[in-house]
Amino acid sequence: MAIEGIDTARCNGCGACVLSCPADVIRMDKDAKKTVVRYPQDCVVCCWCIAECEQDAIVLTPIRTAPLFTAWG
Repeated sequence: MAIEGIDTARCNGCGACVLSCPADVIRMDKDAKKTVVRYPQDCVVCCWCIAECEQDAIVLTPIRTAPLFTAWG
């Protein structure tokens, strides 16, 4: 698991991270109007959420528990 969570104090609820996540890990909580991590075990560590978050609200773990597979060698 690579994504720990979202800093709700920094998150403005824009949804950019939700739209950028190819693994559908991040979802919008419509009641709180903030984003939440629903499926952290499915994170593929692409870091698109971090690239798209202008508020710097995404928190990633420095250690990945599953091996990262590549298309080469």
